[in-house]
Amino acid sequence: MKLLSQNIIHFDPLIKVPDDGLFTPEVRSWSLEKYKLVGSYCDIFTSGMKRKWDQLIYIDLFAGAGYSRIKETKVVYKSSALIAMSVPNPFTKYILCEQDPERFEALKKRVERDYNHLNYELLLGDSNQNIEAVIKSIPKFKKGNTLLPFCFVDPFSLDLSFTTIAKLGKNLMDFLILQALHMDANRNFEKYMKDENHRISNYLGLENWRDVFEQNGCTYRKDFVKFLADQYQLQMCKLDYKPERHMHQIRSNEKNLPLYYLSFYSKHTRGEDYFTKVQQRVKQQLSLDF
Repeated sequence: MKLLSQNIIHFDPLIKVPDDGLFTPEVRSWSLEKYKLVGSYCDIFTSGMKRKWDQLIYIDLFAGAGYSRIKETKVVYKSSALIAMSVPNPFTKYILCEQDPERFEALKKRVERDYNHLNYELLLGDSNQNIEAVIKSIPKFKKGNTLLPFCFVDPFSLDLSFTTIAKLGKNLMDFLILQALHMDANRNFEKYMKDENHRISNYLGLENWRDVFEQNGCTYRKDFVKFLADQYQLQMCKLDYKPERHMHQIRSNEKNLPLYYLSFYSKHTRGEDYFTKVQQRVKQQLSLDF
């Protein structure tokens, strides 16, 4: 817990842990801002919604190993899945997905060791391919058993099919999606513009995105990031998500270069209000910590 202004105590998502000898991937220091954001949202989500819904579900489509080591300091922290499992008001169920066998095995051992008191399901495999298994793991919504899921999506690149998001987003669900618009899209602009490359078609769910790109007066790399952000927003609106844009930019600590966005999507204004409060909280924490 962390004491902030006006004597308000908030859950601190940055949880240092000793090296337990299991596989721990190395990440850069700017990942700590991501952990603050997702952990703070999990905290405000579960504390604010626990009396309004019978079940709150946490879904992590790229859960990783559960621990991460900061490259610059070698300090080990819990990463998204275990941060979500550590909030003061736990989710009713956790659905954790990971494709890499080494990361999955480490995550499995950590969850079984430290969180066996919680209700969880671990799924090994590519979430883009296993989305039906993910959906099957979500408890059924019915009268007298209302549920609200929150889905964190943290891919390393734009290797995320919009079909995956659309299938989950057909019902009520909040999303926090990492969009690698600078560290992937901007760097690979020429490759993705080639007709034989389907990465952006899959990412946006638009086969004719190149035509739309040109119709919008876009031609160069400098237009690409904004175009992708705008088109993704439009696609989410088709799923009945709110049209207001909520994007939190993560920048590198070295040259202050933009890396990626954490984009929030909700079908209800309360979710948007929560995320706005979380952004303010994280900004305040960053000013205190860094």
